[in-house]
Amino acid sequence: MSGRTEGGAVERCHSAAKAICFLGSVASLALLLPTPAFAHASDRGHVLLLPTGYYVAGGAFAVAASFLVLALLPSDFPARFWWRRLPLFAFGDGARAVVSLISFAGFVILIAAGLFGSRDPLANPLPLAIWTLLWVGLVLLQGLFGNLWSWLNPWYGPWRVISRLFGNRKTWRPPAWLGCWPAFALFFAFAWFELIDPAPDDPARLAWAAGLYWLLSFAAMLVFGYRDWTRRGEFLTVFLAMVARFALLARNEGGRNEGGRLSLCWPGAKLGNAAPLSLSGIAFLLLALSSVSFDGLSKTFFWLGLFGINPLEFPGRTAVIGVGTFGLVLTFVLLAAAFILAIVLGQHLAGSPHSLSQAAGLLVWSIVPIALAYHVAHYLTALLVDGQYALAALSDPFTLGWNLFGTATMPIEAGVAAGAGSAWWLWNFQAGVIIIGHMLAVLVAHGLAWRLHPRPAGAALSQFPLTVLMIAYTVFGLWLLATPSVG
Repeated sequence: MSGRTEGGAVERCHSAAKAICFLGSVASLALLLPTPAFAHASDRGHVLLLPTGYYVAGGAFAVAASFLVLALLPSDFPARFWWRRLPLFAFGDGARAVVSLISFAGFVILIAAGLFGSRDPLANPLPLAIWTLLWVGLVLLQGLFGNLWSWLNPWYGPWRVISRLFGNRKTWRPPAWLGCWPAFALFFAFAWFELIDPAPDDPARLAWAAGLYWLLSFAAMLVFGYRDWTRRGEFLTVFLAMVARFALLARNEGGRNEGGRLSLCWPGAKLGNAAPLSLSGIAFLLLALSSVSFDGLSKTFFWLGLFGINPLEFPGRTAVIGVGTFGLVLTFVLLAAAFILAIVLGQHLAGSPHSLSQAAGLLVWSIVPIALAYHVAHYLTALLVDGQYALAALSDPFTLGWNLFGTATMPIEAGVAAGAGSAWWLWNFQAGVIIIGHMLAVLVAHGLAWRLHPRPAGAALSQFPLTVLMIAYTVFGLWLLATPSVG
C-alpha cells in the first residue's frame, strides 16, 4: 500500500528497479546531471531524469519573488482584496447528527472487517479507508471545501444520542493550562504508529487500535464535554479544523440551531482573522508538518546511509524502530527551533513591541498551507493507486463475493502512477503543489504580520527571516521528491 507493512513486496523493490535507482543516483552525483525523480509516497517508485536543479531554483525564486511583491503592497491589501468573500447560500445543521450516525455505522462495519475480514491490506477496507480515504483523501477535501469532518466524524452522532437519552450531564472543564497538549500527545502517537510501528497496515492490529481510540475519545467527550475535548484532545478534529481554515469555502456559524451562510473565499483568507495559538497549538501545527516531512526523509538513501543501512537491502521496519523514533523527534525539534529563531529574528528586525508568544502564535498559522501542500504532494501517488483498491474493497468488505457498490471487480489501474509519462506529470504536479503552498504561506504570513505591524516596512522586516525559512523548506521539499528512496 504505502510502505507501512513489514515484509513482502511492500518494503522491497525488485532487484532491477533497485539497480536502476542506485545507478541513477550515483550518475547524478558524479556527473552533476539532473537527479532522478521518485514519487516516494508510494511503494511504486519512478525513475525519470529531470532538471531538478532548475525546479529547486525556480521554486526558491518563486517564494522569494512572492515576498518581494507582497512587501510593496499597501497595508490595506488584505481588507480590500484577500479577505473579501462571495456569499452563496445558507444551510442548517439539522442533518449533522444523522450523517455522523451513518459514519459511525460505517466505522463499526470497518472495524468488524478488520477483525474478521481478509488479512491482505489491499483487500481489507479498514487499512485502505483509514490510511488512504481518511488520512489522504479527506485531508485534501478539507483543504478545498471546509470542515467536512465536523459532519462525518463518528463521535458527534452517538454523543447527541447519549445526551438526548440522559439529558444534560455535568462535565468537568479541563484546566486552561492543558491547552492542546492531549491532542499533541495523541497526534505524536498516531504519527509513530503510522511511520514507525512494524505493521500498522495489519487489519486486525489496526482494528484494535482504531476501536480503542474511538472508545477512549468517546469516554473523554462524556467526561469533559464534546466541544472541549474535540478542541483540546481529539487530534483528528484539531488537525482537520486547522486544515479547513485554508479552504475555499467558509461558513458563518449561527446559533446552536441556526444555519450558517456559505461563502466563497480566497485560499488562506480565513487565516487572516485567526486568533494566536497557544504554545500547545504551535507545537501541534509544527508536529503536523514535521511528521509528514520525516515520512519522506526516512525512506531516502541519504537518511538510511547516515545509520549504515543499505537502502537496497532494507532490513524491515522492526530493525529501524529506534532510528525512526529518534528521527521523528529530531525533525520536530529542528523545525520548532528554526521557526522560533525566525520569529525572534523577525521581531528584532522590526523592533516589535509584541511578545514572542503572541507573534509566534499568530504567525504559526502560515504553516497550514505548507503542511497541506506537503500532505497532498507526499501522499498523492498512494491516493491514486490505493484509492482504487479502497473502492474495490468497500464493495466486498468481508471478501464474501459481495458487490455492494458495483466496484468489487473493477480493474486496478496501477499505470496511473507508473511509467515515464506518469512520473513526469506526477513530479510536476507535486513540485507545483509544494511551490504554490509556500507562496500562499508567504501571503498568509504577510497578512498576519500586517496585524502585528501596521507599517508595511515593519511587516516586511518581520517576515524576512520566516521567508528565508520557507525558501529553505521549499528546497528541502523538492529535494525529497527528487532524491532516491526505498518503497
